[in-house]
Amino acid sequence: MSNSTLELSELYGKIGRLFMAGMPGTEMDATTEFLISEYGLGGVIFFRRNIESPLQLARLCNTLQETSMKKRGIPLFLAVDQEGGRVARLIEPFTRFPGNAAIGASPDPVKEAKTFARKTALEMRLVGLNMDLAPVVDVARDAVEAHLEGRIFGNDPSSVSRLGAIVVKELQDRGVMAVAKHFPGLGAATLDPHHRLPSINVDMDELRRVDLPPFIGAAAAGVAGIMTSHAIYPAIDPSLPATLSPSVLTRLLRDELGYRGLIITDDLEMGAIAGGRGIADAAIASFMAGADILLICKDQNRILEAMHAMRDAALTNEKMLTRLNSSVARVEAAKARLMKTDIFASTEEVSAYFSRA
Repeated sequence: MSNSTLELSELYGKIGRLFMAGMPGTEMDATTEFLISEYGLGGVIFFRRNIESPLQLARLCNTLQETSMKKRGIPLFLAVDQEGGRVARLIEPFTRFPGNAAIGASPDPVKEAKTFARKTALEMRLVGLNMDLAPVVDVARDAVEAHLEGRIFGNDPSSVSRLGAIVVKELQDRGVMAVAKHFPGLGAATLDPHHRLPSINVDMDELRRVDLPPFIGAAAAGVAGIMTSHAIYPAIDPSLPATLSPSVLTRLLRDELGYRGLIITDDLEMGAIAGGRGIADAAIASFMAGADILLICKDQNRILEAMHAMRDAALTNEKMLTRLNSSVARVEAAKARLMKTDIFASTEEVSAYFSRA
């Protein structure tokens, strides 16, 4: 198979767009700049380690976007997990909310869900963020696994669907892409996938009745992304976790449920995935299973390894090239919508807003 330099460089740029990476500090470092400039990195996810203040974050977002626009002409997805409660990367002076469980248990959950999403979207857009890896739309069972404590709206599928769809709509009406998680539902998990691989032993009838409705509701509300779960669902695929399973991501989510937005993996460095295979293998497997965006939150060397492995595989695998084009088209469609808003933060507006807070 012969490839011109132009074709190779185009291939490399396409693969880069599939990755969302963490970065080490509060300013753009050399490796992050290299990933954006030379590899066409698709997005950056921020954690507490990247955030000192609203002004610093706004400047960081602007620097990253300027680099991407100058080198590639394509904006970045700039994402955080801002669920409220204990999973909130933006802390004071950003507005803090108590989280999904508190919303679900409040006297007026619809009002609380709207207030959370509107304020969160306003403050995220203000500092240049454009994607919230929220809402969690898992449906609780009698006992909620510790890592999901406080993060779930409740145990009624219709209530979780309604509140999830409200958060999706309110975020996205204000220019922040929402990502519903963790498909096809982690509510019955008894292990934390950050460390070990859970098996969720519910039959298809229960999955369809309890776990899937909130994702169907989020999709109907136009959710930009759905995040995969690092758990095995024996009723769908007895051997592979959802993140790596064509049965879950392509046959169920795409073909049966008709979802057309972005499929985003949970962090591929989590023990549930990385513990069983190398990150590069997991990235290829997840992509071939149907994922569009591959999330690697910490080790940038692993991102480079995964990118190189995907390039090598794409050069010899016609099916992978077809998959690549469909994922890139979805990413481009999401970024085209992003370009209709101002992707840069105004540091003057940030200063004015947070001096009033």
